[in-house]
Amino acid sequence: MHKLSRGHRDKLQQFMAITGTSEKVAHQALKASEWHLEGAIDVFYSQPLIKAFTDSRHLEELYSRYKDPYVDMILADGISLLCNDLQLVVSWHMKANTMCEFSKQEFIGGLQALGIDSLERFRERIPYMRSELKDEHKFRDIYNFAFGWAKEKGQKSLALDTAIGMWQLLFAEKQWPLVDHWCQFLQARHNKAISRDTWSQLLEFARTVDPTLSNYDAEGAWPYLIDEFVEYLNENGIIHGGQPNDSSQVR
Repeated sequence: MHKLSRGHRDKLQQFMAITGTSEKVAHQALKASEWHLEGAIDVFYSQPLIKAFTDSRHLEELYSRYKDPYVDMILADGISLLCNDLQLVVSWHMKANTMCEFSKQEFIGGLQALGIDSLERFRERIPYMRSELKDEHKFRDIYNFAFGWAKEKGQKSLALDTAIGMWQLLFAEKQWPLVDHWCQFLQARHNKAISRDTWSQLLEFARTVDPTLSNYDAEGAWPYLIDEFVEYLNENGIIHGGQPNDSSQVR
C-alpha cells in the first residue's frame, strides 16, 4: 500500500472505526470513492462488492451455531438466539420469506450483503441496522416487507395480533402518535385479519394526514377501516383541541 497523506490516513482510520473493517478493505472502499468518506461508507453498505470481504468459513460456523439440530434451517430458537429486537431489519436484509425462519441461502446471503462473518462484526453493525428504521425510504421498504414476512404461510391477510405487534414495533422507531389509538380501535371494533391494502394505506395515512386530522379528506380513497378509525377518534373525543399528543406525523 502506497504511503498515504495525513488526510487520507485520518479518513482510513475513521472508516475502519465506523465499519469495523480491515485496513485493506477500508483503503479499497475509499479509493473507489475518490477518498470521500461518506460516499465510501454508502458504497460499503450498499454494494455487493463487500461480499468479497467476508470469510465463507466463518459464515458456515455462524450458520451452524444458529441452525436447528434436526432441520437444515434456522428456526425460531436460533433466531431468538441471534437477535431479538433487530429481527425485522435483519430479516429484511436477509430477504427472508417467513418470520422465525432463515434458510441457509437467506442467512449466508444476507450476512454477505452486510459484510458480516462474525458475532463481533454483527454487533458492530447493530447501530447501523437500527438507524435504517429512521431512514424514510428504507423504513417504507422495511414496512412493506414486514407484511409478507409476518403473515402465516398460505394466508393472504395478516393476523390481527401479529399486525398490532408489528405496528407497535415499527412505529416505535418512526413515531406516529395515533398508533396506540389505532391498535385499540382494531381490538374494539375490527377483530379480524388485516389485508395488504389496509397495511399499505395505513402508512400513507400516517405519513400524509396530520395527527390532528386537520387535513383529512373524508372523500379520499382510504380503505373503509381507516375511515371508521377517524369516526372512532371523533366519537370518543380523542382529538382534543386539535392535539392528540405532542408528536408529529410519520415522515
